[in-house]
Amino acid sequence: MEMRNIAIIAHVDHGKTTLTDALLEQTGMIERGVSMDSNDLEKERGITIYAKNTSVIYKDTKINILDTPGHADFGSEVERVLRSVDSVCLIVDAAEGPMPQTKFVLKKSLELGLKPMVILNKIDKPAADIDGSEEAIYELFFDLGASEEQLDFPTIYAIGRDSQATADKEKAKNNDLTDLAPILDLVLEHVPNVGGDERAQKDLQAQVFNLAYDNFLGRLGIMRIYQGVIKNSQTVMIKDHEGKSFTGKIAKLFTFKGLQKVEVDEAHAGDIVMIAGIPDIFIGQTIMSTDAETDLMPAITIDEPTISLSMFVNDSPFAGKSGKFLTSRQIRERLEKELEVNVGLRIDLGDQARFKVYGRGELHLAVLIENMRREGFELAVSQPEVIVKEIDGVKSEPFEEATILVPEEFSGAVIEKLGKRKGVMQEMVTTDAGTKIVFHVPTRGLMGYRNEFTIDTKGEGILTSVFYQFMKHVGEIERSEFGSMISMATGKALGFALGNLQQRGVLYIDPNTEVYEGQVIGYSSKGEEMMVNPTKGKQLTNVRASGTDEAIKLVPPYEITLERGLGMMGSDEYLEVTPDAVRLRKSFLKESDRKKKGRK
Repeated sequence: MEMRNIAIIAHVDHGKTTLTDALLEQTGMIERGVSMDSNDLEKERGITIYAKNTSVIYKDTKINILDTPGHADFGSEVERVLRSVDSVCLIVDAAEGPMPQTKFVLKKSLELGLKPMVILNKIDKPAADIDGSEEAIYELFFDLGASEEQLDFPTIYAIGRDSQATADKEKAKNNDLTDLAPILDLVLEHVPNVGGDERAQKDLQAQVFNLAYDNFLGRLGIMRIYQGVIKNSQTVMIKDHEGKSFTGKIAKLFTFKGLQKVEVDEAHAGDIVMIAGIPDIFIGQTIMSTDAETDLMPAITIDEPTISLSMFVNDSPFAGKSGKFLTSRQIRERLEKELEVNVGLRIDLGDQARFKVYGRGELHLAVLIENMRREGFELAVSQPEVIVKEIDGVKSEPFEEATILVPEEFSGAVIEKLGKRKGVMQEMVTTDAGTKIVFHVPTRGLMGYRNEFTIDTKGEGILTSVFYQFMKHVGEIERSEFGSMISMATGKALGFALGNLQQRGVLYIDPNTEVYEGQVIGYSSKGEEMMVNPTKGKQLTNVRASGTDEAIKLVPPYEITLERGLGMMGSDEYLEVTPDAVRLRKSFLKESDRKKKGRK
């Protein structure tokens, strides 16, 4: 059987998974309503977090499709996947045009010599500009140094949500589209066939590009077979670029069919398979037969992390009330297990009580913490910090390229705020969809800004960023510092006390919420720290007076979510994460201890 291997790449929310689901449905691999994004967090957030494999059978050809995340924090997933495919489908929103992550994933593809196919998606949007988007895509290819072959890319026009596509631009403009057959036909025509007997007869050569974990089978390696045949129960040689080599026996061999893993006895050159039984398997290793060694495949490199935070045992007064896993040993074991599959992560496990976790961005770390929380872990985390490096004797920090799409009336507020955070504007264009602004801004400057951005643009703005490069440290950054409202008592928060406190700032809690001394229950408008008593009740007497029985009108609280908490917390605060709550607290709970610390 002929084989084709492709990856679907795009910016976040440009329609990768929707289009993949539609292709699976059209080829009869899944039923309507089933999605590639099966993880609970992916369903809730509407984004892809983990790269996934699937395959479709079309005209007697097996097409392996790899769906990738669009968010910059999960870029390490995309980098690995691109090494295992022969072409990519670059999906671009016809209204938004190329965005930061489009540039990032396309750059990686072009560097590997892949010849992309372009799918202009969402052409039914009112603000869709087919000609303008095509021109912007061509310019992007040119700017990224594409070869003449790569610049000669075919384009398909599609509405992924409705499972419609066409290769004819005039038909696309007149909304005269058919089903998704034009995309599948283009894959057969544009992508080289990697199957066949000639490759299968050579000595085995395969490379691991992704990992998975199964409670029964242990660590699983997902790999592309470049040549030869791999068999179940076969003993293979595994080599890496550090000179390490060892043998292992394959306990189980799977291929992908639709969303299912299918156990097989053997798999041939060109296919993408999953193997079990080799506990030390890792990304980038080359698999070969023991009796005929082949050359090592090129190493798979992953970009370095840009931010870090500390993770440790929750020691608040409410510790142990809702979690199942509370000790540092349990947290350590969970982090070690995460390292098995999450290669974008680095963890320093040297300290027995405090673990330093390094990631690609706030969302990358927030997804790990959220998964742990749902599994029943209780823990505390410190404020995220950027990783500062010394490059050629110059103190350097990570910068991001932030692309902002806002209605024109809000652009002034955004430019002012990012200017204070040491952002440098690179481009500003006004389109039908709004004003598009591109900034180079320190990662430190973007931390905690997303919440402000939502308020400043009244929820109508779109802010996306991607790692740009390490640049010279810019010194102190002016941030909108909020003063914390700190509870001075332990007990149940009462509506009477909160009614008075809401006039002084914004609250994070509802009435009848249990609080403890040192917990941050809101922020003050004036920017100074306030000790408050949310448990104070109304003094009742038997003397009536007019005005004493007025109804209390409470504003709904500003709920602390994991991302909000990581963005808002101060350097002297911790985020307490439990299965049923996320709370901000001071690192020293008693006021006397905080004063002592301040005097040192």
